[in-house]
Amino acid sequence: MPHITIQMYPGRDDETKMRLAQAILKTASEELNRGPEHFSVSIEDVPQEEWTDKVYSKVTDPNNKTVFIKPGY
Repeated sequence: MPHITIQMYPGRDDETKMRLAQAILKTASEELNRGPEHFSVSIEDVPQEEWTDKVYSKVTDPNNKTVFIKPGY
């Protein structure tokens, strides 16, 4: 418990992804008052041409109550 998934355009190297995952893990661990061993983080590269179908349409759906911060683009 919990698993955090990050979806983004491809192009970042694994070192950058690891730094991001560690920063997210640290913040989540502090905010939820749970040790980092309780978390997992994955990063999914989504090509730009697939973004609308795989990500954007889901996160902007007004009935989707799981997205707490909607994109502003």
